[in-house]
Amino acid sequence: MGSRETLRSWVEESGNIVFFGGAGVSTESGIPDFRSVDGLYHQEYAYPPETILSHGFYQRNTEEFYRFYKKKMICREAEPNKAHRALAKLEAEGKLKAVITQNIDGLHQMAGSREVLELHGSVHRNFCTRCGKFFDADYILGAKGVPLCSCGGVVKPDVVLYEEGLDYATMQKAISCIAAAEVLIIGGTSLTVYPAAGLIDYYRGKKLVLINKSATPMDGRADLVITEPIGETLGMFL
Repeated sequence: MGSRETLRSWVEESGNIVFFGGAGVSTESGIPDFRSVDGLYHQEYAYPPETILSHGFYQRNTEEFYRFYKKKMICREAEPNKAHRALAKLEAEGKLKAVITQNIDGLHQMAGSREVLELHGSVHRNFCTRCGKFFDADYILGAKGVPLCSCGGVVKPDVVLYEEGLDYATMQKAISCIAAAEVLIIGGTSLTVYPAAGLIDYYRGKKLVLINKSATPMDGRADLVITEPIGETLGMFL
């Protein structure tokens, strides 16, 4: 049986699937992957993206941070692709229990997924650092320079920057979902960024699927490895 046929049978037989995904899930929607050859890391800026997207840089060079953030991190024209839509369908069918994502683009929710655990936050949630008022992504895009609240406070994206810790409650819920999963599908992630990559250690089952176009350090631990585009692979469930 081929790898796709194996995946299909595992999904058809299971009622407790969890999906854990990274940037590669959204590249087919036109959102650049940080570490791929065509990603943000291979473009020229005064500072590397990893520096700009750090807590320290945000505090020291807030205007420069927002210039980059508005241009490169908010992709309003992006639409969910086959992978997003397939996962939403599997959830609606009662098979998929949760989507755990490192992405901040909100495409899983746009596709119809309801149980989405966003490890790194979302560009669609922004809060005043002074009064806590909520703002959407359009407010950030429309602001000149640093976005400010009517109270005078700076509006900060609810996105986990480098040097910031992941949300404890979200991580605990992700761990619980993975520990209880029968089938764990991991897709579009290099599995090199911790602590998120460490979530694989909580899986106790025997149906670990890795879908990624390039090899990952965890391939040897997987029960099934598929090195094909994730949208194409998951699209068979649409």
